Amino acid sequence: MKEKSRIYLDNAASTPIDSAVSDVMIPYIFDHFGNPSSLHENGRKTTLALSKARFHVSKLIGAKPNEIYFTSGGTESNNMALIGYSKAVKKLKPEYDRILVSEIEHESILETVRYLEKDLRFAIDFIKTTRDGFVDLKSYSDLLSPKTCLVSVMLVNNEIGTIQPIQSMVEILKKRNYDTLFHSDGVQALGKIPIDVRQMKLDMLSISSHKINGPKGIGALYIKRGICIEPIVYGGGQEMSLRSGTENVYSIVGFGKACEIWKNKMNQSNSVVRELQKYMINRVMNEIPGSRINGSLQNRISNNVNFSFKGINGENLLVKLDEYGIEASTGSACSSNKKKQASHVLKSLGLSYDEISGSIRFSLGSQNTLNELEVAVKVLKDVIHEFRETN
Repeated sequence: MKEKSRIYLDNAASTPIDSAVSDVMIPYIFDHFGNPSSLHENGRKTTLALSKARFHVSKLIGAKPNEIYFTSGGTESNNMALIGYSKAVKKLKPEYDRILVSEIEHESILETVRYLEKDLRFAIDFIKTTRDGFVDLKSYSDLLSPKTCLVSVMLVNNEIGTIQPIQSMVEILKKRNYDTLFHSDGVQALGKIPIDVRQMKLDMLSISSHKINGPKGIGALYIKRGICIEPIVYGGGQEMSLRSGTENVYSIVGFGKACEIWKNKMNQSNSVVRELQKYMINRVMNEIPGSRINGSLQNRISNNVNFSFKGINGENLLVKLDEYGIEASTGSACSSNKKKQASHVLKSLGLSYDEISGSIRFSLGSQNTLNELEVAVKVLKDVIHEFRETN
């Protein structure tokens, strides 16, 4: 039986690996399999490959190669930044005991600060959010304190795609002359908006490979030169003694290649995806009654569309779409295995329970086509009409 054709619209969760990326990875699976810590030729080849990948990752975000630390992905990078720096603060400056994050952070930030509050006795302050899905700058400014050791706010929200006013936040912080670092979760921003950590004056930035057509299970943390954090993984002292463990060489090689590719194609790719986004928004908002778009349209990455449909359960809609071969999401894939709760992101926007439960996220990729979206919108219209007719 011929396999049913499927349309993948969940690129915020993960992207398909680029064939050019997998091609460069294969030799490091079968041929150049040496441990980078080994001194023989095979080990030296993998060490060189790590250096090359570190260079390409650094270039995509405007950093120096020796400021890039490879991790297993965005979640570990966020943990490493927040826990590692907090432990250093406890040792050197225990009076700085406050951490400031937004209400709409990814669970890997929110769960981490809960740990820091409970086990390391840090006070956590949460920045309010506007109805359009942006950090409220007044709330941020009011909460900043001389005792705030760290601010962590994402560059782009993973559920609604809003681009946060990080530049303004950093400028407000610098004017205070506080001894406070600024970390950002850049996982959803990588490849979608230009990132220059020097220009943005970021102290730490978390990124991940599988959001830009690279392999899963590999990411990186940028740490500005001169900033000291404590390791959260101990052992052989790899990654400049901050992240021990034998390096995931072929995945790192793939990550480096993905960054090299996106450095050259980002503007063109995002321009194409932006047109697909406009098409989908216009069709849905004009043709499906009771539709609303969640989050601002003005400062939003090109591939994210988050809708709420009146009188529709998002999970039921998702299941039905999947039956027709349309793959989307109701929110963050990283937390889908946990007990289902109303989206904290949509809740912070002031949406009602019905609006939240009727939400669904479509995230587009450069591999998607206009024909795929035509099919997806038609199926979406038919399924919603069917649900409303039977309720």
